[in-house]
Amino acid sequence: MSDGYSLERLDGGVALLRLEQPQRLNALSDRIVADLHDELAGLAQDPSLRCLVLTGAGRAFCAGFDLNEAQAAPDEAAMGPAAAWTARQESFAGLVTRLRGLRAPVIAAVNGLANGAGLALALAAEIRYAGQSARFNAAFVKVGMTGCDMGVSWLLPRCVGLSNSFEMLLTGRMVDAIEAERIGLVTATVPDDDLLGRALDTARAISAHDAFAVWMTKRGAWANAEAASMAQAIELENRSQILAQHTGVLGRAAQALLSRKRSSE
Repeated sequence: MSDGYSLERLDGGVALLRLEQPQRLNALSDRIVADLHDELAGLAQDPSLRCLVLTGAGRAFCAGFDLNEAQAAPDEAAMGPAAAWTARQESFAGLVTRLRGLRAPVIAAVNGLANGAGLALALAAEIRYAGQSARFNAAFVKVGMTGCDMGVSWLLPRCVGLSNSFEMLLTGRMVDAIEAERIGLVTATVPDDDLLGRALDTARAISAHDAFAVWMTKRGAWANAEAASMAQAIELENRSQILAQHTGVLGRAAQALLSRKRSSE
C-alpha cells in the first residue's frame, strides 16, 4: 500500500484501486509507479480477485507523468542518462502490461483528466466509462516527446481507428467525454455522480460469472486482437472452450436449466 493510492476490497471479489494524489491531479511519480507494480504483482497472484475497478480521487483520473520529476531519472548519476531513462520508461510502461496480465478484467472509471500516462492506464483496461468531466489526450508531443508511449500507439487505434488515433497522437488535443464515446474510446459517458456506481455494477456482473471462464475470455480476446487470421482465432477459441468445459460449470448450468424447464411444464 502507498500514500499515492488506495485499494479497497468490495463484495464478490471486486476491488477498487483509486489513485490518491488529488493535489497533483494523481500524476504518477517514480515512487508511486514502483508501489503500483508491487500492488499489481500481488493482485496477479490473488485468486479471490474477480474484477478490478481503477479510478482517481478528486477532479482527475490521472494527469500523467509528474513533471516535477522531469529533470532527472532515478540513479541517473550512477547509470548515465540513457540507461536511467530507459529503466524509468520501462517501469512506467510496465504498468500497462501488468494490468493486461491480470486474470481479472479491469474497468477504468475515468473522472476528469486522463492525460499521457493517464490515457495509457485507461486504455489498459478492458472496459472504460467516462464521467462527464473526463478529458483525454496523448500529452507528450506537446513537450517535445513522442506521443507513442506506454502502449498507447498499439491500444488507441484498436479503440478509435487509425485516423482518429493519428489525430490524437499528433496534435495532443483534448478529447472530451462526449467525443470519447462517439469515437469508441469509452463504452459510455455518465454523469460524474453515477460514474463509480456504473463501473461497480459492471464489475459485479462480471464477478458473478465463473472465474476461469472470465479469465479465458479476457485472455482469448486480447490474444485474438493480434491474431493473423480468423482461422488462427478460431483455433484458440476451440481450445479455450474445451479447457472451460473441463471445469464442469457448463454441465451444472445445463442441468439447472433443464430442471427449471421441466418444473415449469
